[in-house]
Amino acid sequence: MSFYCTFVKEKGKGTVHEKYHDTEYGFPLDSDNELFARLVLEINQAGLSWETILKKKDAFYKAFDQFDIQKVSKYNQKKFDALMQDAGIIRNRLKINAAIENAKVMCLLQKEFGSFKNWLDHHHPKTKEEWVKLFKKHFKFTGGEIVNEFLMSTGYLPGCHSEDCPVYKKILKKKPMWLKGK
Repeated sequence: MSFYCTFVKEKGKGTVHEKYHDTEYGFPLDSDNELFARLVLEINQAGLSWETILKKKDAFYKAFDQFDIQKVSKYNQKKFDALMQDAGIIRNRLKINAAIENAKVMCLLQKEFGSFKNWLDHHHPKTKEEWVKLFKKHFKFTGGEIVNEFLMSTGYLPGCHSEDCPVYKKILKKKPMWLKGK
């Protein structure tokens, strides 16, 4: 199995990859807005390099109102058009539309479950295939790779780090959900 850790060790030192690997990748997230941000970033990575997304991360946060789910769910055509003109982000109609529509779905899930995180926790544990089916049922632009990376990067599925990676031990201390499935 190939791990991001190996890539960072070989090529990512001093890059955006190193910071993301060491402080974000695989760490559980509690905030719905942060979970939403990660999903939108994973969706935007489709067909592109993760480095491109990491370099544009701050611009994404600015463009999408810090990924405030309530605000994004209320975006209108004028805001959509502004996002399509924002060179700081990925200007793809389907991906921007997915962010807005997925925010609307998350608002509904928050009403029903109290939070998007509670919805995720409620459905844990599932296999990758079961998660993909569930996400495709509810969200736009969520294929197997996007769902897998989203869930691994937020602590719902194992596989982010090799067991000999120092970050792996830090993540274990945070008690990711995938540990609870064992």
